[in-house]
Amino acid sequence: MPGRSEPAPGAVLVPGWLDAEAQLRLVAACREWARPPAGMHAVRMPTGGMMSVRMVALGWDWYPYGYRRVAADGAPVKAFPPELARLARDAVDAAYGEAVDAIAGAAGYEPDIAIVNHYPHGAKMGLHQDRDERTDAPVVSLSLGDTCLFRLGNTRTRTRPWTDLELRSGDLLVFGGPARFAYHGVVRTLPGTADPALGLTGRLNITVRQSGL
Repeated sequence: MPGRSEPAPGAVLVPGWLDAEAQLRLVAACREWARPPAGMHAVRMPTGGMMSVRMVALGWDWYPYGYRRVAADGAPVKAFPPELARLARDAVDAAYGEAVDAIAGAAGYEPDIAIVNHYPHGAKMGLHQDRDERTDAPVVSLSLGDTCLFRLGNTRTRTRPWTDLELRSGDLLVFGGPARFAYHGVVRTLPGTADPALGLTGRLNITVRQSGL
């Protein structure tokens, strides 16, 4: 696919994978998922600080550091949508193609969690590993709205080496195999870079995962 790149072994970036219509559909879906109960909320870390992003989870609710069936407001977590599962499986196929059998958990990918993060202007996310799942199946990441500077690190430490990527609206990033447990985060977003037709302020990131629970 034109523009497809592999910034690290097991990590694949497919620019513009979502067309304009698909992006609009996902933004509309995110607005519905964000509504209470079990809606979008700020997360307090064990250190007492609040994350600068706001999030809503589907299928299982993420909290530092695990998953549960009850959301932060005490309501049952919203169901994981079948259409998002189909989209994520298509994403894994698009990323790995004929090499899908060489990536752990990719060939039989059965996602059951989505985490939607909203990055208002000024929000960021520190380098972290996605280690709360009980599987090494790939993580699918879809970007909507403002462009961000995404930092893909190594699997051992939060320090260098890392690779900085610009993720734009519609871009697909899948990381599995050797990159599945790489440290990663969002250094900053670039305000005003979203297509005004999306009607979106800031950035939405949808990550889809297989929990193994």
